[in-house]
Parts: sequence; structure tokens; C-alpha cells
Amino acid sequence: MLLDLRRSRALLGWLVVITAAYAGFITVFYTNVAENAEEFEKLLEVYPKELLVAFGIEGNFADPGVFLSGYVFSFLWPLIAAIGAIALATRVAADADRGFLDIVLATRLPRVRHLAASIGSQALGIALLAATMVGAIALADLLIEPDFPTARVLAAGVHAFAFGAAIAGPATLLAVAFLDRGRAAGVVAGVLVLMYLLNVVAALAPEVDALATISAFRYFDVRDLIGAGAYPVADSLLLGGVGVAGWALSLVAFRRRDLAV
Repeated sequence: MLLDLRRSRALLGWLVVITAAYAGFITVFYTNVAENAEEFEKLLEVYPKELLVAFGIEGNFADPGVFLSGYVFSFLWPLIAAIGAIALATRVAADADRGFLDIVLATRLPRVRHLAASIGSQALGIALLAATMVGAIALADLLIEPDFPTARVLAAGVHAFAFGAAIAGPATLLAVAFLDRGRAAGVVAGVLVLMYLLNVVAALAPEVDALATISAFRYFDVRDLIGAGAYPVADSLLLGGVGVAGWALSLVAFRRRDLAV
């Protein structure tokens, strides 16, 4: 597990820097938005509704839940989680292609334990990125007034971790199935884009709202959590369950997989 994390230190390092810088800067910017909420609302009226919905920009941005959801959790986190989860989850396919996996499995280390360690590094990596985002918000919050509800922001970080796991689990399964990093990453990225578009279309056309039920983005909304303290237990369990199921199935498939293919 630690070896996998060390091999990913450059990627995780840059993602941590980007996440901390963006989340911290946007949080400091909240004071300006809250003080000039009416002006921002008028400015947003100039843009097409479709564009605002696509970027999750809706509601009163003086509300901390709407602000953090729109500018950080709905905009920054899906990108960071997707990059980190896909890169970490598909490493096993890259190792198989380069022959590194043959060296590892030539030892007494069982292949299932090797993949389990990789899965553990994925979980730790995603948790690190989610903690960085929450930590940057909390630190920047010390510099501004009014304050964000810290406990609710921390809870939103837990929900963000579940979203990241929902990407990493299926990505690991596809990496094991294809043993091709490019194909696995491409499929996961394509599905995420499709899910995002389905969520946008459902928001613009309520008559096809059912389309969004298969989108992971439908179940990742922290506005009510941060604004009112209502934790989305069912949504977190669903996202986390998808991640755990993907990881579990990948362990079963990896044990039976012909790595020479």
C-alpha cells in the first residue's frame, strides 16, 4: 500500500496543491460574494440558464451551502476525484502492460493481497484529497466573516470521499477486466461525462428527470448538508456501495484473471 502511494506521490502532490489553492482562494472570496449577493444575481441573469445549470450555478450564493456546493464541491471535486481515482485505480493495468506485475507476483505475495493493497492506496489517496479540500476551506474560513459551519463542511468531505470511491471501484474492475490502462480510463471518463450530461438534461427538462437516476452526480449534492445540516445518508451509502462493490468484484476477477492475455 505504501509503495503504491509512493509511486503516486507526484500525481497526488500536484492534486493536493491544486485542490488546496483553489478551495482556499474560493473560500476567501465568499465574503465578497455574500456582501454583493444581489449584484452577483443580476450578473448571472445575463448567462443562459443551460450554462448555469451545467456548472451547478443556481440558488442564492450568499447561502454557504449553495456557494460551496457550486464553486467547490460540484465544480472542483468531480474533476479532482475523477483524475485521482482513475489514475490510481488503473495502475494495475499499466503494471501488467509494462511487466512490473510479473515481478511482484513472482514473489510469495498473493495476487489478491497485492490488489487489496492497491485498493487501500486508492482509498487513502482519495481520502487525502478530500481532507485537503475540507482543510483548505477550514483554514481560509479563519480569515473571513461570516464563518462556515465547520462540522457540516467536514461531513461534506465524507460524502465527497464516497463519490470518489464510486469512481475508483468500477475503474479498478475495468482495469482488471481490460488489463489496458487507456481503455479502462477512457471508458470511466466517458461514462462520467455521459452521467454529467444526463444530470444537466434532467435539470433542464423535468419531464425526463428519470434519466438522472443513473447518474452519480444526482447523488452528490451538498447544498442541504452544508446549509441545513441534512446529511444525505442514502446517497452516501449508495455511492460508497458502488465503490465497495467495484473493489470487491475486482478482487474476485483478479484472482481468476489470466494475466498473460
